[in-house]
Amino acid sequence: MISLEKVRQRAELDAKTHGYHLTPDPELLRDLLEGLWENEKRYGYPSCPCRIATGYFEIDRDIICPCDYRDPDVMEHGACYCGLYVDNKTYESKEIKPIPERRPMVKQLKAYDTIVEEPIGTERARLETDRKLWYCKQCGYIVFREEPPYVCPICRAKREIFARLVSVNPAMV
Repeated sequence: MISLEKVRQRAELDAKTHGYHLTPDPELLRDLLEGLWENEKRYGYPSCPCRIATGYFEIDRDIICPCDYRDPDVMEHGACYCGLYVDNKTYESKEIKPIPERRPMVKQLKAYDTIVEEPIGTERARLETDRKLWYCKQCGYIVFREEPPYVCPICRAKREIFARLVSVNPAMV
């Protein structure tokens, strides 16, 4: 089982790797790290503590910390939606301003619908999704999901660089 300290180390390493800092607010930092830790124990992956997770990996994939929305949020607003990751300017000023929600409404509603429809005490069923193969034209990274990520996790290319792979075999579509 992962420890709270491992969650912290992972977040610090990711922040350092991408030129970010963790929030300068010690209480907020503690709360966010504890939320990540709890979600990882609960679901098996560290979904963002600032958003509603379903426990279905395929639905929650875009909100696994660091989420798909972190980099665009930090670039545009100086911090991610929850405030865990911040840029240098925000870190030095210690002022985290509210960030508008970037996650598409359809994904937010899917999370709510999944939670409401799930009977208590039942196994989580697999959900059918409209997943597609996407590849990064810059580095070749391939991902199978409904939409391409906002930023390539390998080369940091923007979403627009991704292209959809289309199978020529109708059985594989």
